[in-house]
Amino acid sequence: MKTVSLSGSLRENVGKKDAKKLRKEGLVPCVLLGAGEEMEFNCGKGRKQLTYKGKQLRFYTDAKNFKHILFTPETFVIDFDIDGKVYHTILQEVQYHPVNDEVLHADFLAINEEKPITVLLPVRTKGTSPGVMRGGKLNHNISKLKVSGFVNDLPDSIIIDISKLNLNQSIKVKDLDIPNVTPMIAPNTIIVDVKMARGASVSEETEEE
Repeated sequence: MKTVSLSGSLRENVGKKDAKKLRKEGLVPCVLLGAGEEMEFNCGKGRKQLTYKGKQLRFYTDAKNFKHILFTPETFVIDFDIDGKVYHTILQEVQYHPVNDEVLHADFLAINEEKPITVLLPVRTKGTSPGVMRGGKLNHNISKLKVSGFVNDLPDSIIIDISKLNLNQSIKVKDLDIPNVTPMIAPNTIIVDVKMARGASVSEETEEE
């Protein structure tokens, strides 16, 4: 998988008031899950401070950083430098403003190279379909495929060879052969197919008459 490097800073305070302040400054509050860090936080007013291990790392990053990882068909491993320590992560969830679509909050997951992760990988085609050459239309039914695998085994994208795809034929999830990577959707799901375009069909019938 492709990698992009971003930076962030630990949040000194948490809560809605602090999050609102960050957003006004062009920053986005974020959470890193599975970082394996020891973090101290207050568990309620008047109670002593407790230390939890392996919970959540709360930080913030510049809102402009999201244009590198959201507005693209690519899926990235994100190397986040947070106060001098680099975490290998993937983006898990994003919350948007309901009106202007600005990023309000983001969750990231720390990658463990010894454990498989689930991601959406872009689907691309290669070759020329004989069915398309005969007047058919190539339909891309899935633009991103949900797969599971170890991060070092995951490719940048899923490449579909359509060079043998004829009219009324399809390539399904079960037809894929991706070493050490498991698709996470139904085997009979159609990824791409070729159907006769309506205009082309009429043209052929007229020609026969």
